[in-house]
Amino acid sequence: MAFAENLKQLPRISHLAAIQLLDGNSAVVATIENKSGQAGSLTIYNHLGQIYGAITADAAKKGLELYAEHTDDARQNPGKHPNIDRLLTLAAGEGGLLRVKHVFAMTVE
Repeated sequence: MAFAENLKQLPRISHLAAIQLLDGNSAVVATIENKSGQAGSLTIYNHLGQIYGAITADAAKKGLELYAEHTDDARQNPGKHPNIDRLLTLAAGEGGLLRVKHVFAMTVE
């Protein structure tokens, strides 16, 4: 399936403002925000965190499948897709795992 079709199958993210990815020392190594250009990545990383409990090598491999055609583009153009590059590194067994910390959207009434 294509990336856009894969996203339609995943849980919605309207309740999230962002996801922070934490390394083994609990340092934030990346933040993926709920905004144009990052919402697809937020959807995928949220799903992986829910299913795998963290972004592990196995989770990264599944994430690369979900990114579909964008994974091939990332392989051909390192640095163009940092969220996919991160998964490529983890899927190769480098970098350990990343914990997912949700930053929930606040609503003001």
